[in-house]
Amino acid sequence: MTQSAPSPMRQIPGGVWALGVVSLLMDVSSEMIHALLPVYLVSALGASTEIVGVIEGVAEATAQIVKIFSGAVSDWLGKRKLLAALGYGLAAATKPVFPLASGATELVAARFVDRVGKGIRGAPRDALIADIAPAHLRGAAFGLRQSLDTVGAFLGPAIAIALMWRTSDDFKAVFWAAVAPAVLAVLVLLVAVREPARPAAPRKVRFPLRLSELRMLSGAFWLVVLVSTLFSLARFSEAFLILRAREAGLAAALAPLVLVAMNVVYALSAYPAGAWSDRASRVGLLTAGIFALISANGVLAWSTDLAGVALGVALWGLHMGLTQGLFAALVADTAAPELRGTAFGVFNFTGGLAVLAASVAAGRLWDVYGAPAAFIAGGACASLALLGALAAAPKVFARA
Repeated sequence: MTQSAPSPMRQIPGGVWALGVVSLLMDVSSEMIHALLPVYLVSALGASTEIVGVIEGVAEATAQIVKIFSGAVSDWLGKRKLLAALGYGLAAATKPVFPLASGATELVAARFVDRVGKGIRGAPRDALIADIAPAHLRGAAFGLRQSLDTVGAFLGPAIAIALMWRTSDDFKAVFWAAVAPAVLAVLVLLVAVREPARPAAPRKVRFPLRLSELRMLSGAFWLVVLVSTLFSLARFSEAFLILRAREAGLAAALAPLVLVAMNVVYALSAYPAGAWSDRASRVGLLTAGIFALISANGVLAWSTDLAGVALGVALWGLHMGLTQGLFAALVADTAAPELRGTAFGVFNFTGGLAVLAASVAAGRLWDVYGAPAAFIAGGACASLALLGALAAAPKVFARA
């Protein structure tokens, strides 16, 4: 009697598991703070909503700019773990500032440094996963990390809500509690993740980021970037999901449940989708993910009750689970090992800019023509991404 092969989850290297746990812990810490920060700024520190917008805008723009450089630096130095540790360490170091801050200025500085840390760690961490995971398990590896990361994204707000209730709305107590998982994340990274020896590259990667280096990235990689950018134009900020739920009658106090619900579906689908992509054609999974996003946009455009919006939110989470780990695996598949950091930096940078542009456009469409127009436009962009994926399939997505 032959024994069945072990499941992909059991074959995933321990370093990938450790990086997933690191992501989970840091997301718990960050989301405990970020779920409460806008309310804290306005109600406790007397900041205006404009200040809130400035803080978030500066934070996200900073993260996107840093991402494109950190990946290139990790290729040049050959020290991906070092840069990942620096990024997570910076984020952990900012956490005590939030309970200690006496005004918005300190919080702006903390958010800025925190996002610098996020920008530094993202591309090197993803490149490190690609270096650690065997090629036949890349989809499962990226899906697992994404799933664990997303668990942190909904555990953080849930813990914050519970602690606010337990402490009678003591913001600073919750902010102090968020320090612990951040510190633990850095310790897990330092102790449990070992960077593998990198194979000898055919040439030395030059620094700083140069046009000549970008030209060394394959045509298949640039097709992945093109499809993912079109796809990201349909994937505007999840804040619009909350606004849609509010229009449908959801109480303001329950608004965080929208993101909790979305992230639960995201977390539950990310690993199975990644594992499936290792066994089948990646284009099939990407097609399913894009159809889920088109369906989500359609449901959210035309639904007028909470049940319909809930379905749209669930489909939105499903599309994230089906596609985010898959795109990371495709970057790893199409980039040379010595340029993986650069590739992930470019991929994250272009995707982040596309989401930012999509969010601005969606907000404008919403204000002028109403919510359905924003979601219909998102569905149209997703349809273009589908056409792009099908056109690129022979060169990028088909697997033996």
